[in-house]
Amino acid sequence: MSRRTSNVRSLQVALTAIFTALTAVATMGFSIYVPATKGYFNVGEVVVYTTAILLGPVIGAIAGGVGSMLADIILGYTIYAPGTLMIKGVEGFIVGFLASKLKAKVKVMRLLGVLSAGLVALTLWLVGSTVYSGVVEAYIGSSLIATGEVSKLFWLILAGLAFTSIAVSSFKIEPNLSMLIVAVLIGGSEMVLGYYLYESLILGYYALAEVPVNIGQMTIGLIASLPLVKTLNRISLFKILKAEQKVSQIVKSTSNP
Repeated sequence: MSRRTSNVRSLQVALTAIFTALTAVATMGFSIYVPATKGYFNVGEVVVYTTAILLGPVIGAIAGGVGSMLADIILGYTIYAPGTLMIKGVEGFIVGFLASKLKAKVKVMRLLGVLSAGLVALTLWLVGSTVYSGVVEAYIGSSLIATGEVSKLFWLILAGLAFTSIAVSSFKIEPNLSMLIVAVLIGGSEMVLGYYLYESLILGYYALAEVPVNIGQMTIGLIASLPLVKTLNRISLFKILKAEQKVSQIVKSTSNP
């Protein structure tokens, strides 16, 4: 093993540990609860998507699966832990894999960007106005820190802003953004379906009520993770890692014809 390859792997191991811990902390740390609809949201999904897009499918799977599972165990939801490990692990892998592999012509990407913007905005409005509207409670861990009220108008405005920003960005600024959105939507759909099957078939719960909540968590996670990924991509550490990974792949391919 060359020194360059060893350095890349050491950095990958360190980042895997860091983002696994971040996923657990984000899942446990801050959450929003809507008593009237039992809607629940935590920022764990944001970190899962960010990790997968930034660091690829393997690290995305480990951080997403292990980090989310640890959060379930620490919070006392041990019955969910085995399912979470598999479901969030597969979700992280799918998002990371598709984010690195999906390619299309610029015109196709722009069209997908507009369609994705419409889908995200519509989903955000429908789920937000039905599941996440009304009196809300904000928690850090299990401690209630604030209460407030979120109106349907808030979700309408947010949906409009989401549509405009995604459509404009993918059409004029960053066409590849639509590929990231597609990757997250596919990976997030696996999470929604996975929890539905786990809760209904394994745990025997009436799981249909959880579907809109999980769709909302996926959608909000998508909207929050994309600008975060763009910001983190500017950090030298991630630029160096991606450059080193490309060099290592080239070296590996030339040494194994």
